[in-house]
Amino acid sequence: MIQLTDVTKVYEAEGNRVEALRGVTLHVGRGEFVALAGPSGCGKSTLLNLVGGIDVPTTGEVVVDGAALSGLADRALSLYRRQKVGFVHQLFNLLPTLTALENVALPLLLQGVGGGEARARARRQLEAVGMGGRAAHWPHQLSGGEQQRVAIARAIVHGPPLILADEPTGNLDSKAGRDVLDLLAWLVVAQGRTLLLATHSREAAARAGRVVALRDGAVAPPDPATPG
Repeated sequence: MIQLTDVTKVYEAEGNRVEALRGVTLHVGRGEFVALAGPSGCGKSTLLNLVGGIDVPTTGEVVVDGAALSGLADRALSLYRRQKVGFVHQLFNLLPTLTALENVALPLLLQGVGGGEARARARRQLEAVGMGGRAAHWPHQLSGGEQQRVAIARAIVHGPPLILADEPTGNLDSKAGRDVLDLLAWLVVAQGRTLLLATHSREAAARAGRVVALRDGAVAPPDPATPG
């Protein structure tokens, strides 16, 4: 599903040069749950942004589902992000002026799905993540764990085969965090989605089928204390 080959990412600003990724080679199979583990600043989010088509590598190649992302025109790259990728963020990023149902329906509306169909699919997705009874609530009326469940429903309502989750439990208490990890793991096992999760939490990383440790922008030797 995902193949990175000798990928580097360098940022330069005002004479400063930062090597965010240094020669990363990584393969993630279809239907696999892989955790990118490591401290802040090790390159986890940068790697997710490259796989998600939000950024481009300085050198090397990123191939997802058989397509080299660097070879896609802007429109094709937008379609790739819209159709094949679901993003889950630490800060939920729900629109405060929309209900839970409206937040989840929004990606479908942006794809041109009719309002009635979009709302029906959004409601089914909220029910699938245990939030059917909160569809009419505003984000400020939901707990952190509930907001993250709504955010996950929004990320997957359009049926993407790939989910990219960046510290999805970082703003949650331990129980809510475990519930969210249960949900993400269920998406892999029950629905066959591919999940790439960035985390600095050992507990979160331990839920993955494989752990890839990053240190200073490079893949580090496996940690014997974690799976993979």
